[in-house]
Amino acid sequence: MTGKVYLVGAGPGDSKLITLRAVELLQKADVVLYDRLVSKKIISMIPKTAQKIYVGRAVGDDTTHQNNTNDLMVKFAKSKKNVVRLKGGDPIIFGRGGEEAEFLKENKVKYEIVPGITSGIGSATYAGIPLTHRKHASSVVFVTGHEDPEKKNESVKWKRLAKSVDTIVIMMGLSRLDVICKQLVAGGLDKKTPVAVIQNGTTPKQKMIIGTVSNIAKLVKANKITPPTNIIIGKVVDLSQVIGWRKNA
Repeated sequence: MTGKVYLVGAGPGDSKLITLRAVELLQKADVVLYDRLVSKKIISMIPKTAQKIYVGRAVGDDTTHQNNTNDLMVKFAKSKKNVVRLKGGDPIIFGRGGEEAEFLKENKVKYEIVPGITSGIGSATYAGIPLTHRKHASSVVFVTGHEDPEKKNESVKWKRLAKSVDTIVIMMGLSRLDVICKQLVAGGLDKKTPVAVIQNGTTPKQKMIIGTVSNIAKLVKANKITPPTNIIIGKVVDLSQVIGWRKNA
């Protein structure tokens, strides 16, 4: 008989956006393995009786880090513990939740996946940017700006995306923003296409810079924008000036 692992999304930053199911599981957890982008307020929801272990991973960390996290999940579950693997955003949208679920399955550990609001959606909403709009955008794509470095070739075809989708949401792409924009322009995207870069989305520290595909990289540098960020490209960005509802957005 083993325990169970819950792969839980903590939401995009604002602690009030966590789901009721996530809170319920935190209250019952024996062990919580939490990530770098989980807010302090959400961590404070974890009962004192639970063991809290930080397993945050930054860009550039090697695969050994993820392997250790996988081993911890299995170790505690097989010790008959209920384990919450707490992740920022949604666990299976650029959160490695799919890989972790595969590992648990291979090791015959029971698991449940609990969705959360991904930062790409949460930050856009708090900035007053509708990712779809009947007049401006009938399609949206979520793309990572930082693929697995062990891949032989990039799977994201930026030039193709330039003309095939209305709104592009890029996560973890700040360090490659200039390169990405140049590839999109090479693929036919108008240089005047609006771009928003949202830092610390949905939190009191949220900050947004708006520019165009041709100048956004320079604006980001001039304004000293740092991760975590979400990048939104498309006509819908202009609507933030009309329907933006937060003073700090």
